[in-house]
Amino acid sequence: MKRNIVKFGGSILKTAADVERLLTVIRLYPAPPVIVISALFGVTDLLLTAMRDIRQNGQLIARLKRQLLSQHLPLLEEYIPDGARQELARRQVKDKVNELGKYLVGVHCFGEIPDFAEDMVLSYGERLAAIVLQHVLHAHGFDVTLQWPETIGLVTDGEHGNAAVDLPASTPSLRRHLDGPGLVVIPGFYGVSREGKVTLFGRGGSDYTAAALASCLEAATVDLWKDVPGFMSADPKLVSSPHPLRRLAFHEAAELSYFGARILHPRTFEPLSGTTIPIRLFDIHAIPPDLEPQTIIDHHAEIRPGVIKSVTFSDDFGLLQLRGPGVGIKPGIMAGITSRLQTARINIKSIITAQTSINILFTREDARTAHRLISGQGIGAVEDIVLQDDIALIAVVGEGLLEKPGVAARVLGAVSRRQINVQLICAGASGVAAYFIVARSDCRPAIQAIHEEFFS
Repeated sequence: MKRNIVKFGGSILKTAADVERLLTVIRLYPAPPVIVISALFGVTDLLLTAMRDIRQNGQLIARLKRQLLSQHLPLLEEYIPDGARQELARRQVKDKVNELGKYLVGVHCFGEIPDFAEDMVLSYGERLAAIVLQHVLHAHGFDVTLQWPETIGLVTDGEHGNAAVDLPASTPSLRRHLDGPGLVVIPGFYGVSREGKVTLFGRGGSDYTAAALASCLEAATVDLWKDVPGFMSADPKLVSSPHPLRRLAFHEAAELSYFGARILHPRTFEPLSGTTIPIRLFDIHAIPPDLEPQTIIDHHAEIRPGVIKSVTFSDDFGLLQLRGPGVGIKPGIMAGITSRLQTARINIKSIITAQTSINILFTREDARTAHRLISGQGIGAVEDIVLQDDIALIAVVGEGLLEKPGVAARVLGAVSRRQINVQLICAGASGVAAYFIVARSDCRPAIQAIHEEFFS
């Protein structure tokens, strides 16, 4: 029987009561799944902040260790009644926290954070969560083993902070270690390079871990248990009565994730290309929880009558405009810019060009950094460099977007009726997505207008 890869996020482990729901969910599966676990809620941010502060103040190491213990040990005390088992779990958590402390001492002594050290430190949120979950499951009668990515051979391409799994290199070892019948717990978010160095998959990368494991093991499904009811036609915080999306194609879900829907890691779909393995999204807060998914994501593409399936947004974008009468035709401008950005490890989100302007999209922080790097460099034909960082990007997604006439007109018409100015628009880069940029203050009314146009 093919296994299910089941991922639980740290946001559903905020309290001890959440653990009870998790135990209920695991018992729903007819065969023991492979479980991927994220760090407990807030732990990765805590590690990131503390790591930067510890460079100047080594006394913060002890405080961080106390904070980590205060978040993890109460779960053991609440859900492991056996005293010997609880003490074993407590000792392993403390040992792992002390191990982390040694790395942080090195960070403080050197006064800097090399890429490999940052990846190692940030992986400890998932490591601690995995230890806790293994012991809690064992205390409740599950035959469970804890497997580490570095011991089962989850091999990456070695890129720190944004690694990809080397599927051919990982598959033989993963199958040897995970072909057994018992329940398995694996920390998400990281793998190891061929040289044995820890490399992260990016924030939210545990979704990607689950997909990579599923691909290597030829799993039945990738089941992601979230604290939200799957994908919807828009953010429920912004519109009234959003429609649930029961089915999406991989490329639709990928575009929604890329343009701001924070339900999935945008690269979750990469390892599943060329497979028939579906991603199933479940709501951990459904009462009672069952194995009826809120959203199924697979290769099945369907055009709806209104075409648009969802409207999403992100206000974490910045736009850099390089202006000049001939920037669109002068060769070498982008080559010079991208080389500088690559050295600074700045990722370009999108580029839209015209004769008199080159428009480059970044995350807001990267846009500000890029502006500092490029300004005053005397780039040929560029007369002015303008940074716009008070913007929001809104994307509409749906199969058939470029095939059905009039869809873009409806989107822009809905926005213009609210007297909202569109600063830039792009369609055609993807067959299922179009996006435009507005002032950040116009983001909410623009989304409401589009949602009303297509879903009311």
